[in-house]
Amino acid sequence: MPIGTMTPITLDEIRAAAERVRGIAMRTPVLPLSWPGHGEVHPFWIKCENLQPMGAFKIRGAFNMLAQLSREVRARGVITYSSGNHGRGVAMAAQALGVPAVVVMPQTAPAVKVEGVRACGAEVIFVGRTSLERQHRAEEEAAARGLSIIPPFDHPMIIAGQGTVALELMEQVPDLGTVYVPMGGGGLISGVAAAIKQMQPAVRVVGVEPVTAAKIRAALDAGRPVTLDCSSSVADGLINLRAGDLTFAHIQRFVDDVVAVPEEAIIDAVGWLYRQSGMVVEPSGAATTAAVAVGLGAPIGTVAAVVSGGNVQPEQFAAYIAGSSTDERAALT
Repeated sequence: MPIGTMTPITLDEIRAAAERVRGIAMRTPVLPLSWPGHGEVHPFWIKCENLQPMGAFKIRGAFNMLAQLSREVRARGVITYSSGNHGRGVAMAAQALGVPAVVVMPQTAPAVKVEGVRACGAEVIFVGRTSLERQHRAEEEAAARGLSIIPPFDHPMIIAGQGTVALELMEQVPDLGTVYVPMGGGGLISGVAAAIKQMQPAVRVVGVEPVTAAKIRAALDAGRPVTLDCSSSVADGLINLRAGDLTFAHIQRFVDDVVAVPEEAIIDAVGWLYRQSGMVVEPSGAATTAAVAVGLGAPIGTVAAVVSGGNVQPEQFAAYIAGSSTDERAALT
């Protein structure tokens, strides 16, 4: 189906998802922070999805999809492919619903994310380093074992579940002018942007990805999803090689701007968030704060940044804080 003809997620679908995930995904708080610029202090809000029970927003989309599967499909089991947080979200949702689950993860997956998946009772299969390698293995396992695939981002039920973040944010920050959202495969920003633009079209939506994993920017330049030759970043949840077809259609339709942040800015944002709020935020979750801090995205009005997750190895977290560059740290404090 041509991208331009894909039907966007409706506000009613997102609201239905919010009812479905109530009691499983928590209503995360927003916190007021501030960053300096041009000699003034500018307030902004962070939406703390790192405080979800599994440490990331992914439980929203995962539970929304699993909850809608038939009893027969659930009995056979589900499988997904993930760098970590989506896998943990599927594992947690499956555990809550009594569904057998398998998660295909990269050989480089952080131990904290692997342990989180296993703690929920899911089977873990390791393969390769890229999202495409994981997807191919999951498809093979699904065919051989009769499992249903729960995709990490490119599915209407996943997108609708992630869009519930925006319903909360719009209530919590009623004068919202600009929201920054991290982008891996695009599920979160698709849901958030679809909700916001169907509620308040004037709110500016800015997508954020690493400079070293700019698959959405490449897709927008080409007018279609393209596959990067390589992708790497400290933000391991944002290094997909390719956007989804459905998520790209949502980004084209609803997102105002897409920006790319350098690695040092992401690392410094991890440390800055800890010093300002005491919170542990993984690099993928700190990318939006990094974009705000270095002045990307031409924000208007009251600004919010979605902090998408907090699952990071303790020793890596300590290294990110200790390793923050002097210049970047000065710009953020």
